[in-house]
Amino acid sequence: MIYNFACVCYGTKYPVEYVQKLYNMVQRNTTIEHKFYVFTDHVKMHKMVEGDIHIHKFPRDDIDGWWNKLQLFHPDTPLEGTTLYMDLDVVITENIDCFFTYKPDMMFVGMNDFNPTTQAWNSSIFKFNKEFNLSGELWYPWMSDRTMMLRRFPGDQNYISDKLKNKPGCDSYPDSWTQSYKWHDRKGERYSRQNMTFEHNGESLVTVFHGQPNPHESDQEWVK
Repeated sequence: MIYNFACVCYGTKYPVEYVQKLYNMVQRNTTIEHKFYVFTDHVKMHKMVEGDIHIHKFPRDDIDGWWNKLQLFHPDTPLEGTTLYMDLDVVITENIDCFFTYKPDMMFVGMNDFNPTTQAWNSSIFKFNKEFNLSGELWYPWMSDRTMMLRRFPGDQNYISDKLKNKPGCDSYPDSWTQSYKWHDRKGERYSRQNMTFEHNGESLVTVFHGQPNPHESDQEWVK
């Protein structure tokens, strides 16, 4: 079995340091042999990170923001076997082998959104299998009418959910494996910042920082 870990780093949203920290977290928290890939538009990335990191330029340079995640499904992307993707703004606190090996026969495994009313996936974490035609499922339909897709879908996770969630061959990770830094559960409750306590919930393996604050802005010792 071929396993990959992939992330994307585009523009100036996150410094290259986030790639290095994600790589270090993955190496500390998995025993599974894998290749670590970063897809990016940074021309000097190879001079700014250390470790066995495979750096690849995005196949296309005309895609904005989080939509660059869809480039993982470009037909020329060199990802064979099973690929686990995570956003740069996650904090891995426990072993993540289970994210690689969960339901190995599935075409795609997503993470349920923290707001259950959306009935969608949050694309901060997902896994896909190159043996299935995900270019045909995701890339080509989006590229066929990008203007319409950008009007219809607020972001990549909305598009991916619309195309794949509840489709045969697709499933969701157990909710207990992940937590929001801001919301401790998936009850859909939204808290004002002054009421957020930011502690670890005691069971999640990966914490997702969706929106503000970012991990480097946290003063929590468990994050540091």
